[in-house]
Amino acid sequence: MSKLVLVVDDSASFRTVGARTLSREGFEVVEAEDGIDALAKMTDARRFDLVICDLNMPRMTGMEFLAKVKSSASGRFTPILMLTTESAQAKKVEAKLNGASGWLSKPF
Repeated sequence: MSKLVLVVDDSASFRTVGARTLSREGFEVVEAEDGIDALAKMTDARRFDLVICDLNMPRMTGMEFLAKVKSSASGRFTPILMLTTESAQAKKVEAKLNGASGWLSKPF
């Protein structure tokens, strides 16, 4: 059974590239356009092995999404990798304190 990855980004082109790349490597990928959409796709019936999330998105930012997931019983242990154009150390520290597993800067 392949690993299930959730890609959260407001850029449709980035979601497509990310999904294609991960799919070619054998991952099953679900896409979400922002934090609200991602939370709706994170149900008890669907456990993600990894979430890759942008930081700057409309409606719900990646940081807000991260805090909500990590404060829930079902998402507490889900690894979340922040993938963003942001490079400020303060944002990295905030993400780490909110439970992010890692940080990658775009472009990569």
